[in-house]
Amino acid sequence: MERRNFLKMSATSAMAVAIAPSLITQKLYAEDGSLFQTFEKVQLKDSEGNPLKSKALVKEENYVFMYPHAATPAIMVDLPEPTQKDVKLTAEDGTEYVFKGGNGAKGTIVAYSAICAHQLTHPTESMTMFQYVPTTGKTLAYETAGVFVCTSHLAAYDPKEGGKVVGGPAKQGLAQIVLEVDAEDNIWAVAVLGPVKFQEFFDAFKQEHKKVHGRRGAKKLVQAEVKVQKLENFTKEIIQA
Repeated sequence: MERRNFLKMSATSAMAVAIAPSLITQKLYAEDGSLFQTFEKVQLKDSEGNPLKSKALVKEENYVFMYPHAATPAIMVDLPEPTQKDVKLTAEDGTEYVFKGGNGAKGTIVAYSAICAHQLTHPTESMTMFQYVPTTGKTLAYETAGVFVCTSHLAAYDPKEGGKVVGGPAKQGLAQIVLEVDAEDNIWAVAVLGPVKFQEFFDAFKQEHKKVHGRRGAKKLVQAEVKVQKLENFTKEIIQA
């Protein structure tokens, strides 16, 4: 199994903590309350219920799955080139954290929370205004493609640099969904790194979540396995800009 260490640092302290996500089950807090949080390891499965292999991923395809909660969407992408490594990022509150790099044999596989850090735009089954734009595409949100784009207000995030904001009004980057690829090429989701918008998301879309998941189902943690779909199969309409 691939093991990755993640570094979490407070902006107000030189103290740092090295984290092996598969070995920790509790929240780790920086001095100002920011956190890296691990969850139960969840295996990614394809539409037929088979383990999803990293070699089966289509380059630059948007793959949607719910993690860590039943209603919180994430998008995984196998990028055309390896990501940057040890990228220092800063949350809106000033806390620093470090993106250690992509997964897979070539370090090209990444996943991020698909909830825009600006105003919580996210993919739904009816439509999506949030997606990764392939390098062969175009977007008004940034000078080049190969970025995550929210078409609501043209926020752009670079997946090669830990989901860093590179365009638009967002004040912090996307939360990373920490993945592991094991010796048999299976993909697992194990943790979340960086600033999250989950509680704001639950509050803002409370009625919508209740209709789909029941009174408390939206916050239920995903366990054991989760279905992965191509974005084009998950949603009826993809709105691009």
